Amino acid sequence: MLCIDNSSQEPYFNQAAEEYFLREFGENIFMLWRNDNAIIVGKHQNTLAEINVDNVRERGIKVVRRLTGGGAVFHDLGNINYTFIMGYEDTAVINFRKYNQPIIDVLASLGVEAHFSGRNDILIGDQKFSGNAEHIFHKNKRVLHHGTLLYASEIKDISDALNVNPLKFVDKARKSVRSRVTNISSHLKEDMGVDQFRQKVMDHVVNMYPDAKPYTITEADIVAIQQLADEKYGTWEWNFGQSPNYGLKNGVKTAGGHVEVHMNVEKGVITALEILGDYFVNREIDPVIEALIGKEHREEVILQTLKDVKSHEYFNNISEEELVKAFF
Repeated sequence: MLCIDNSSQEPYFNQAAEEYFLREFGENIFMLWRNDNAIIVGKHQNTLAEINVDNVRERGIKVVRRLTGGGAVFHDLGNINYTFIMGYEDTAVINFRKYNQPIIDVLASLGVEAHFSGRNDILIGDQKFSGNAEHIFHKNKRVLHHGTLLYASEIKDISDALNVNPLKFVDKARKSVRSRVTNISSHLKEDMGVDQFRQKVMDHVVNMYPDAKPYTITEADIVAIQQLADEKYGTWEWNFGQSPNYGLKNGVKTAGGHVEVHMNVEKGVITALEILGDYFVNREIDPVIEALIGKEHREEVILQTLKDVKSHEYFNNISEEELVKAFF
């Protein structure tokens, strides 16, 4: 088994690294890594329905879609992520317990009793500190399992970044289930710090596997991973455009009155749109709606389209910057 202590804190790079090692390597792999502030959404989720858009924008939080299913999670530097990439011979089955047990054992060695939740979480008492997900790569007969380890995360930041109005979106995408969460450090007799705990996890896995050996990410690896990050994991098309089809209803108050947007989005593109409210118009708004249909549901695209069509000349006392907020 190759044991990788990945020092990158860049979310796009780290998600790309998982796919790179899954597809390009034949050996079993264990990797530890951390992301700077990021929201990682499940493969089958509607990204905009999982994030607090204003909070994410204000704080510069990166949003990345991962290969695995499950719900959205918030990463910061107080969270450690672990990844197992393992081969299988005949039939692969989802087996969270197999990959969660090493974490439970590490905590037991530190005097903390943790348990598997029965689905895909690890808990201390009734509080979650680890969410897990898996992806089976049938082509190469490999399984990717990864999980979070909240060691000293900012719990309020998690709540703020993932706090979404549940009435805004109508879709069939998998919704995240919010849980009571806790930090591992809160349950230790003595806080050893995130780096020492990370080393504890690595040492335990190394001792579990007789063939374990360290692997340092090479310059060639970095080039290939960065290319995948640039072409896939860092793109709007993957992180937002891959969302399942959805409908959105959202309203905002503007200087010119209340504006409510109803729209359908398919493959990231607006296919139907109504703009309702108690606003006044200087002229009929049909040209504005026509200009927006067929555009990506992407803030910079919507704003530029509104400016190009000069929507402020149609909506009385409503600027393009005010109007665009109704679309998110």
